[in-house]
Amino acid sequence: MIKPKQPDSHKTPIPPAANRREPLPWQIPKHPAEDPEAPARIKAIQDNPSSRRADLDLDFMAEYPVRGVRLQIDYLKPELLLEEHGIRNTIVVFGSTRICEPAAARRTAATLKAALAADPGDKELAHRLAVAERILAKSHYYDVAREFGRLVSTANQTDKGPHCTVVTGGGPGIMEAANRGAFDVGAETVGFNISLPHEQFPNPYITPGLCFNFRYFAMRKLHFLLRAKALVACPGGFGTFDELFEAITLVQTRTVKPIPIVLVGESYWRRAVDMDFLVDEGVVAQEDRELFWYADTAQEIWDGILHWYDKSGTPLSAL
Repeated sequence: MIKPKQPDSHKTPIPPAANRREPLPWQIPKHPAEDPEAPARIKAIQDNPSSRRADLDLDFMAEYPVRGVRLQIDYLKPELLLEEHGIRNTIVVFGSTRICEPAAARRTAATLKAALAADPGDKELAHRLAVAERILAKSHYYDVAREFGRLVSTANQTDKGPHCTVVTGGGPGIMEAANRGAFDVGAETVGFNISLPHEQFPNPYITPGLCFNFRYFAMRKLHFLLRAKALVACPGGFGTFDELFEAITLVQTRTVKPIPIVLVGESYWRRAVDMDFLVDEGVVAQEDRELFWYADTAQEIWDGILHWYDKSGTPLSAL
């Protein structure tokens, strides 16, 4: 062990590391004895928004010219936390927020049916019951999404952590179901929520620390696809269509590498969007019809994704 050389006694001693014994001049406000109005002036200066540090000034951060900075941090926060959790590959599940679990759908339909029986002439009630019955008919997709979340989360556990992590938009309905399936088997699962004018709550099955609240749809869409190894679209409305067709367009144009895109519920999707009609009309190429396929059960979805990767020459487990 090398011993430090002792300094010569006749030289200036080495001072110890210590906090300041006296404050610096700028640490002391001007004394009222020097200027009785100084304290009030200092308070007025400190209370003015211009004195706030920029990154702590929420009003400043919300101003229009700061949009570029907001976009950067909207991207960066999820990126850093996903890296921290070791999430490298994801499987994204979309679907309607309105398709609830079967028990809840049955309760809603039963309540409306009883209300209509008491007032059979109420056309609004009749319409609401008809919609509730259609939701009940589709509620089995909640179970499909939940089972798929379990399959993905169970099959992809490795010594280094999860190989593929289930990601949703963080809301209720189909998204809740997919997160819930991962939760059922104790796996981490991600929710990409979005700030909207009205308050919304994340579903309770997202892993704490992996629920993100985006300001910008653009950044949310970017994160949906950055790590995506497959996209699964259950029956849904405008939001589901938006995410689905954007992904199809990006793959079609090879702006992103091709990934499996599965439309769950063939009877729903064939009526909602007549893809064959688009091909026949010449506005979509025949080969673009091969960018996606249909499935009806959780096992069909998962087997199809695995087959797609095996056929491409790179098994999913090797990514």
